[in-house]
Amino acid sequence: MGDRETDQALVDRVLIGEKRAFDALVVRYQSRVVKVISRYVRDPSEALDLSQEAFIKAYRALPNFRGESAFYTWLYRIAINTAKNFLSSQVRRPPQDDVAVEDAEHYEGASELKDTATPEHNLMRDEIERVIFKTIDSLPEELRTAITLRELEDMSYEDIAEAMGCPIGTVRSRIFRAREAIDKQLKPLLDEQ
Repeated sequence: MGDRETDQALVDRVLIGEKRAFDALVVRYQSRVVKVISRYVRDPSEALDLSQEAFIKAYRALPNFRGESAFYTWLYRIAINTAKNFLSSQVRRPPQDDVAVEDAEHYEGASELKDTATPEHNLMRDEIERVIFKTIDSLPEELRTAITLRELEDMSYEDIAEAMGCPIGTVRSRIFRAREAIDKQLKPLLDEQ
């Protein structure tokens, strides 16, 4: 049984009242949903909260799931809409507090502080990553979504076309244009090396 059939079987079980079947869907897709939402919402705790909200919305809307698309494609749309709704409802606020130097080793990126690579290498890697994500963030939404689904979510062109509601040729074109924009921004940086 393939992923799509397994998901549909779980959905069918939820619809007849077996709530544990939805738990299996959550376990199966939670990390992917958090990753997708994290592309829109940078705060990891907010991304986790929003992923839970997306699953709640999906659970409530499950009777409307017709199985015309893969379950994850349907869930992806809900997750993206949840993230966008959150962003549109937020008022920009200054950070609540800063990280003290002595507390830095307890945070997620602390292992990078102990990295044995040269400072120049780390600086260049960080700069390349910054340029890539900044470029992706500045892309028009349809290009940003297509490249994110392909490169960060590792979705097939067919699934992306389904999720975005457009032909595969359009998806290929959007991904090409996004990659072209990233290459254009990286070229000056890489030429310096």
